[in-house]
Amino acid sequence: MGYEVLVPMVVMVPLLGAALALVFSRRLRVQAAITGGALLAVAIIGAVLMWQVDVNGTVVMAVGGWQAPVGIVLMVDRVSALLLTVSAVVLFAVLVFSMGQRLADGDEEAPVSIFYPCYLVLGAGVFDAFIANDLFNLYVAFEILLVASYVLLTMGGTAARIRAGVTYIVVSLVSSILFLTAIAMIYGATGTVSMAQLSSRVADLDPGMQLILNLTLLIAFGIKAAIFPLSFWLPDSYPTAPAPVTAVFAGLLTKVGIYAILRSQTLIFTDSDINTLLMWIAGITLLVGILGAISQRDVKRLLSFTLISHIGYLLFGVSLNTDLGSAATVYYIVHHIILQTTMFLIVGMMERMSGTTSLDGLGGLARKAPLLAALAFVTAINLGGIPPFSGFIGKIGLLSAAVEDPNPQKYIIIGVGTLVSLLTLHVLIRMWSISFWRPKNKENELLVPGSILDRLVQAPNPEIARESRSVPALMTASAVGMVAITLLLTVFAGPLVAYAERAGKVLQDPAAQVDWYFQQHEVKEMP
Repeated sequence: MGYEVLVPMVVMVPLLGAALALVFSRRLRVQAAITGGALLAVAIIGAVLMWQVDVNGTVVMAVGGWQAPVGIVLMVDRVSALLLTVSAVVLFAVLVFSMGQRLADGDEEAPVSIFYPCYLVLGAGVFDAFIANDLFNLYVAFEILLVASYVLLTMGGTAARIRAGVTYIVVSLVSSILFLTAIAMIYGATGTVSMAQLSSRVADLDPGMQLILNLTLLIAFGIKAAIFPLSFWLPDSYPTAPAPVTAVFAGLLTKVGIYAILRSQTLIFTDSDINTLLMWIAGITLLVGILGAISQRDVKRLLSFTLISHIGYLLFGVSLNTDLGSAATVYYIVHHIILQTTMFLIVGMMERMSGTTSLDGLGGLARKAPLLAALAFVTAINLGGIPPFSGFIGKIGLLSAAVEDPNPQKYIIIGVGTLVSLLTLHVLIRMWSISFWRPKNKENELLVPGSILDRLVQAPNPEIARESRSVPALMTASAVGMVAITLLLTVFAGPLVAYAERAGKVLQDPAAQVDWYFQQHEVKEMP
């Protein structure tokens, strides 16, 4: 029995855990233990698969022995194994954070008896997306994410959360309809939805048809990834959710969309060149995101806009369509999953201590919570790309890949990316200085005067400010652990970059993935 039996376990374990957690709906500690155990199991399986695929190559499994195009085929290579492991670790860390919040607040934030099952279902959707080798299974993974994320987003039932949830689900349903339409068109044109088989069959289609199919999928995935101009929904949706939910959404969900774009461009549409379009979209996404962040006075919305700008970096890496570009993208995805999640956990702690995330109400936290100030500072400068941290390594990797085969467009995007990096650092350090260094009763001199402009930069439907509360030890431990992981990305940057380079070569060699698929399943490509 080979390692392929582990592949479906990354989805089965959290789904079975969710079902078991529902059985113990009145025993929250048991629910938490089941959830934590399931995520740790997935993290261990992911680590084993990372080692296995790095040594022996891609692992493929046809569920139930049914081959494509009828059956469901799951495939794990270096990229998917790495993202499985990182996602499971991040989900576990956020779970610890949420447990600390629940123990301190009880049921104030949400009906937690359904939080743990939905949390595991969300994890199952993320894991399924990373191992899916056919478009329909990827669609199912997205729908699992949609159902679970809507429940998590609206927990607590406040007006702002319900409104944000409605916006989120409407936008997500539009994306799902486009995705399903694209799947139907692709199946009608090629007779399969298997990515391995599509890699050869799509190349035989008319270039115009390839472009139509490619752009349809790009729009569907672009909504999930929040690329410009499809990112309008994100800043109003994520900040309204409880802190643990916001952290998971910001860290993981948009990366699933980027992963889907990366897979489709490197495996399916190898002859349909939209790299120039992707590069321009990446540049605009970078600018729109950071300009939106500059104008914000709410920390959650500020970070939501910086999230959009960082999606631009990832899309830029995809558009390079080279070994180095894919390697830098893989490394940057890992960096951003961990850093963005960590930053939102820290903001959740800031909100507990100050009762608000508005820059008008924050201040003086450095004296009140020096450990939190240090955690926020390290995370902010890392996210801003200061050397020698992983943010700097990732951006240098992207820029180095771009100048490998330079042209005027790449130089323009390099300039935009450099400017955005400096502006990101400015925005995050300004946020840190106002929240931690400035005395709380001092007027914020950075705010733009005038009632109209003030209303433009205020968060719509803001949550009512609360009294300050202490931060439980579990929440602090989770944040400290995540910051430690961000530092490990720098300490072990050499091995991780080398792994990402090997993963990038796999992404840029679709024939190798197809060969593994047909070799392991003894399937001959039909004409």
